Amino acid sequence: MLLGIMALGYWVPRADFTILFTLFAIVFAGMLFLGKSFSPTVNWKWIFFAGLILRISLLFAAPNWSEDYLRFLWDGDLIHNGINPYLKTPSQLEELGMVTDNAFRNQLFDNLNSPDYYSVYPPLNQALFYIGAASSYGFVWNGVMTLKAILILGEIGVFFVFLRIFLLSSIPINKLIFYWLNPLVILEISNNLHFEGLVLLFLIGSFYFLITKSLAKSGFFWGISIGMKLLPLMLFSSFLAFEKTNKSYTFWIGAFLAFALSFVWLLIDQSWINFFQSLKLYQGKFEFNASIYYLLREVGFWIKGYNTIDTLTKGLSGITLIKILYFSWKKRPNSNLELVDLWVLIYLIYLIFQPVVHPWYILPALGLSLLTERKVFLIWSFAAIFSYQAYGNTDYSENPFFLLMEYGLVGSGIYLDYFSQKRNSNLVL
Repeated sequence: MLLGIMALGYWVPRADFTILFTLFAIVFAGMLFLGKSFSPTVNWKWIFFAGLILRISLLFAAPNWSEDYLRFLWDGDLIHNGINPYLKTPSQLEELGMVTDNAFRNQLFDNLNSPDYYSVYPPLNQALFYIGAASSYGFVWNGVMTLKAILILGEIGVFFVFLRIFLLSSIPINKLIFYWLNPLVILEISNNLHFEGLVLLFLIGSFYFLITKSLAKSGFFWGISIGMKLLPLMLFSSFLAFEKTNKSYTFWIGAFLAFALSFVWLLIDQSWINFFQSLKLYQGKFEFNASIYYLLREVGFWIKGYNTIDTLTKGLSGITLIKILYFSWKKRPNSNLELVDLWVLIYLIYLIFQPVVHPWYILPALGLSLLTERKVFLIWSFAAIFSYQAYGNTDYSENPFFLLMEYGLVGSGIYLDYFSQKRNSNLVL
């Protein structure tokens, strides 16, 4: 597993799909073997140090599967130099001559994947970007190393919060392997520098304080998770449907305080206008690795003769919202177990109807699913690797065969989890 992870991180480009898939499949199979062969009472230290070694082994690998880190450091450098990252696009700053007069910014600009868009990252994310840029001292690599260190520390936090929940709830310790040794988790967070690991940290932190009856802290951590990525906001209806949180003033005060601290910065110079404009453009312009959206897009081509993405994304967003509200009302969780199970379902609904599903989007749901008996996100954490096939084409075109492979596996997981039989979680709280 170590050799496979290092080969994927250091030497295999994302465009070389055959080798990438082969090595990923081998490492994933190793994870499954360990997860099934270790006893439920295995010493957690073996799991922890194995996963830590795999993460640290990638410390000096370039994040060559994603260019997003360049925008992270770009935004962080702007803040470091007293420039609001929400007010100007990189292209606008380049036209104003604010790129060529800054060597660090100049290193970043040529490889940015979204130079014509305002920053779409929330202020709490920006604070971490600032730390990365401030510690770079003019060298991109220094910033990369800092972000890697932050994310690995966050992953260590995820492990120990999970461990605490598992021990409190008598969940088999070997289930930790399916997150902690998962190659998709290790590569996308520790190497490709995506922040979904921190989102998961705050979500399970919220859940931990919920089961220990510290409701103000639970609400605060949920609010912080929204500040890191907006997506956990969709769990709002689940808290309204859950009696313990619905009637808790302290929970909502904690959540509001964290939300306000995270987003008040958008009021500076009306930054929120450009921030939400970017969100709107992202939702109605991009498409990648989708499922239901692609099927409906083909219907749109047949009826209208052109890509109906603008109409489709609005319609699917509405359907997603309705379904989340419906299932929150229908399930009305009565226990902590049922609440986290609803969270997994909400993530599943959201991702199935999205026009853009990058592999790292599923990671918070993968982690949350360890607290239930749902297997769909574990299956998806393997199937998601098929999306990298598109990078082997110069125009990033997707092959329907690989999409069918991915979503065939995901569909099988959905059937097993939600239609073949009732699943009960090991979590008894």
